[in-house]
This record gives sequence, C-alpha cells and structure tokens, in this order.
Amino acid sequence: MKDKLITEIQASMAYLLNNAQLEVLRRVLTHSLHNVEVTERKTLDPQENAENGGLLEVFIAAKRIEGCSEKSLKYYNATICNMIDTIKKPVREICTDDLRGYLADYQKERGSSKVTIDNMRRIFSSFFGWLEDEDYIFKSPVRRIHKVKTEKTLKETFSDEGLELLRDACEEIRDLAIIDLLASTGMRVGELVRLNREDINFHERECVVFGKGDSERVVYFDARTKIHLLNYLDGRNDDNPALFVSLPLPRKRLLIGGVETRLREIGKRADMQKVHPHKFRRTLATRAIDKGMPIEQVQRLLGHVKIDTTMHYAMVNQTNVKNSHRKYIG
Repeated sequence: MKDKLITEIQASMAYLLNNAQLEVLRRVLTHSLHNVEVTERKTLDPQENAENGGLLEVFIAAKRIEGCSEKSLKYYNATICNMIDTIKKPVREICTDDLRGYLADYQKERGSSKVTIDNMRRIFSSFFGWLEDEDYIFKSPVRRIHKVKTEKTLKETFSDEGLELLRDACEEIRDLAIIDLLASTGMRVGELVRLNREDINFHERECVVFGKGDSERVVYFDARTKIHLLNYLDGRNDDNPALFVSLPLPRKRLLIGGVETRLREIGKRADMQKVHPHKFRRTLATRAIDKGMPIEQVQRLLGHVKIDTTMHYAMVNQTNVKNSHRKYIG
C-alpha cells in the first residue's frame, strides 16, 4: 500500500518534475515513510459520500444539457454509482488500478462480455474526462485503460425472401405498414412510435422523425409503404393523433415494447429467428452501401453523428469484394 501511495504521488508530480527529480522524490518519500504504516480506508465519511454524489449529479446534468437521452443518463448513473459504491473511495482519489480491478472483478463475477466491459470503460472515461476538464481532478485515471478488444461478428440482415415471408405472416394491415416503414426508412423503433399522422407527407413519400437528443431529420419511404400506410389509416375510426395505435379499444399509441412483441410473434409465424426492429435498420444500411450509396448519405439517412457508427451497421458483402477485385485489379 505504501509503494502504491508513493507511485501515485510521483504520477501527480510528473508534469512538474523530470525523471531525475521524480527519482529523488521517490527516495525522499520512501525514507520519510519508512516507519509509517499506511492503510486504505474501507468506508467513506458522510462529507465524502456527499461530494461523490454531488460530482456525479453535476456530471449527469452536464450530459443532459448535451442532449443525452434519459435512458442513457439512467444507464450512466447506475454504472458509475455501482463503481463508486464498490471501490469506496472519494472520486478524486480513485486511481487506474482501482478501476482495472473493479472491471476485472465485475467481468469475473458476472461473466460479462467484452462489449459490456468496454461500454463501462467508455462511461468511466466520459465521467473522469469531464472531471479533468472541469478541474476537479488533475488527470483522468482511465487514460491508461485501453479499449477492450472485441471479436467482430457479422450480424444478420433480412434477405428479400425473409422480408416477403414476414409480410405474408402479417394478419393486420397495421403490422404490414410497420414492417414496410421500418424496412424502407431504416428509422429507429423509438422514432417510429413517436410519429403522428400529420408527420407523414404522402405526396413526397417522406416524414420527419426525432432521433437521439431530439435531433430532427427527414426519412423516405417507398411506394409499397405509402399504399399500406394509406390503407391502414383509411381503416382507422379513432381520433388518436398517433400514426400507430393498439388494436384493442380504446386506441392507444403503440409503444416500443408493443412493436418488439408484435414483430417476434410475426417472426414465429414466419418460422424466422431474431426478428426485431433494429434488424430492419441494419438491413437498410447494408443494402444501401452494397448498392453504391455514399457512406456519408447513409450516415445522414440513419441520423448518425459519427460516420464510424454507420460503418458498424454496414457489413461488407464478400461477393462485392470479389467483383470489385476483378473490376479494378484483376
């Protein structure tokens, strides 16, 4: 514990001292603390607990102002709270080894995937990076914790045949309209359920959706979707402004869980596995790139802030690679 303390002091002074001076500092500290017993506190006093909670509260408020969704903020808060409660140190004193040990123990105890652990690392990096930027700490302890390497898996998309099987398995015109709208626009399910009837421009075959952080963008749908949407709306006799509503009376706005459950049921009838809203989005991105749509336009279509996010959605078709090799090289 004593050596760890000395190392931490050296690290804190590294920006002021050169290597020779840091070595002198280590010798002085080692000599001065020779007969001193250093122990690590296992509990926080009320003032330190209050400070930890206060810093986390201000951080969450800052992320909310930046436009993070309440769902993301709740995940941030729970992840950071659990880390603080487990390490039991003032946030300002948490070091790299504390976080490494916490992540390692978390993964071992819960059998978490590498993706989960890296997501936690990114949240800690955001939190401590913010503390550093705001001068609450000198240097983020996450800087030396590198990105967790994860295996890249090719996620499934719907084939043309698969989409037709899903359409054939629909027993309600509403469900058919939902599938077509998801497949032709690539919108998120959260964007779908927020749509109102008045948001649809049938003449231009487009609609405005509100994505993450209430960012606004236009998405486009095809002629088949237009017909099925019109047929669905013509059969409605309620005054609910929502584009999609529940089937039983009284008509209520369809929620995300309702869409997900319905798609699973349709998938079972079509004898298909893993039918969920996001798969339609991934399918659209992959097909658009395979057919030559510039990645920047796919990014705009999907509403991604960073183009790297778009690349995660788009799988490279090996047949296209082979054809391109023959065209440009062989």
